[in-house]
Amino acid sequence: MNTASNRNNATVITTIDYKTRILEQIARAPGIRYRELLRLTGITNGTLEYHLKILERLNKVNVDRHDGRRARYYSLDMPADDAHVIGYIRNDVARQIVSFILEHDLCTFREIVEHINKAPSTASWHLKRLSEAGIVSTIFGQEYQLYRVLNNNFVKDVLCKYKENSWGEMAKRYCEMFGEL
Repeated sequence: MNTASNRNNATVITTIDYKTRILEQIARAPGIRYRELLRLTGITNGTLEYHLKILERLNKVNVDRHDGRRARYYSLDMPADDAHVIGYIRNDVARQIVSFILEHDLCTFREIVEHINKAPSTASWHLKRLSEAGIVSTIFGQEYQLYRVLNNNFVKDVLCKYKENSWGEMAKRYCEMFGEL
């Protein structure tokens, strides 16, 4: 009887450890995707899926499935507007584009492509997503298109606020540079 009791206690402690580890990682890396969470927590696939469902059902974590495919996970204390921006700028290319536009205010498509060093189709895809998300806007001229970040100050604040996260190395450099201006 004592052995069964010890096993039950170990299971409770392990379950608490899993949930704590998951919540800590989500707080450390807001907007994290399932695969990254799987890798960073070291929890097995089935166990992670099980505990995430429980955390979601108990309203211990916010889950954003805005693209209809993969979920992003956020802590409950993160404002929805911050989460919206982070959901897009966690992607390296999108973050490079947004940071570049913030640094230069108005940018041409060619300048963006040259800066990110990716194919024009890649830049176009990211700019379209950022535009649909209301983060970037396009100004159409007769022979050019200019891109700018909508609500510059808010996006700058989000980049700086979450610069300590795992994706924030570029954001940290941006905030250091922006702080010098």
